[in-house]
Amino acid sequence: MKVDGDASISFGTEDLAAYLSTRTDGKDRIRIDPDCVEQDLARLVLGLMEFLRQLMELQAIRRMENGQLTPEQEETLGTTLMRAEGAIHDLADRFGLSPEDLSLDLGPLGRTV
Repeated sequence: MKVDGDASISFGTEDLAAYLSTRTDGKDRIRIDPDCVEQDLARLVLGLMEFLRQLMELQAIRRMENGQLTPEQEETLGTTLMRAEGAIHDLADRFGLSPEDLSLDLGPLGRTV
C-alpha cells in the first residue's frame, strides 16, 4: 500500500491479497440473503455511492480551501453534493436502510460514516 502526500492511496495486487487473507473471521463480510437480495444489493451499491459522494465532498473542500473555485462554482458544487446526499438517503429509505447501514469497512482505512 502506498499513501502519497496528496492523500491519494494506491494498493498493489499483493497488498490487497495479503489484506484479504487476514480477514478470515468473516464478521465484516457482506452477506447476501436470497430472501432479501434487493435490500442487500441496495446496501452495497448505495454504500459505494455514499463513499464516492464523501470523497467528492472532501475534494471540493480541498479545492475551496486552495482558492481553486469561484463563488458560483462553490455554490453549484455545494448544492449538487447536498442533492446527491438527499437522493442517496431517499433511496436508502425506500429499501428500509438507515444511513448507518451504508457504512462500509475499508480495512486499514477505517469505516465510512
